[in-house]
Amino acid sequence: MAGKPKLHYFDGRGRMESIRWLLAAARVEFEEKFLETSKDLEKLRNDRSLMFQQVPMVEIDGMKLAQSRAILSYIAAKYNLYGKDIKKRALIDMYIEGVADLNEMIILLPLSPPNEKGTKITQIKESAANRYFPAFERVLQSHGQDYLVGNTLSRADVHLVELLYSVEELDPGILANFPLLKALKTRISNVPTVKKFLQPGSQRKPPGDETRFEKVIKIFQ
Repeated sequence: MAGKPKLHYFDGRGRMESIRWLLAAARVEFEEKFLETSKDLEKLRNDRSLMFQQVPMVEIDGMKLAQSRAILSYIAAKYNLYGKDIKKRALIDMYIEGVADLNEMIILLPLSPPNEKGTKITQIKESAANRYFPAFERVLQSHGQDYLVGNTLSRADVHLVELLYSVEELDPGILANFPLLKALKTRISNVPTVKKFLQPGSQRKPPGDETRFEKVIKIFQ
């Protein structure tokens, strides 16, 4: 019997957080091996565990998968979160790319110089409120079903809800004009394993702070 997936990354959100979210939504328990020093990263490289010399890396089903998109695609396909036909997958991929555009700005935010952070936060909130959230609200309104692609939970829903939480940390009232997104967030948050993941002390990581990310930069230099 295969063991739990093992996630190799630093003790923070970054590019691993979406993988943690997707595993939680798939009801899969996982282990984490945190990189605490540059020697930890160097060991993985010397062991040839990192195909492209970088993390995130996930050990799953006898593989050492690198590249976050490949990891997410495998998990989604394995646990039936990636649509049942090519058209549904195309829609899911399109929605994911939209989420990724905004999520990338959030991932990089803790690494921004202090004098630029306010401007970047404003850009994120304006992009969310005026471009991305209205688009996803229209998708849900257009078909009146529970999820972005019909009535079946997919990775697109999970990634979107992760994004909603992240943007709400910057602007707690941003979903006031998006009732369908708010309902989607509630629906997915009530999935038992996601609900557990959202509790304090879980494997979900808190928002990035400068102290932690200064340490991370040293690890990856």
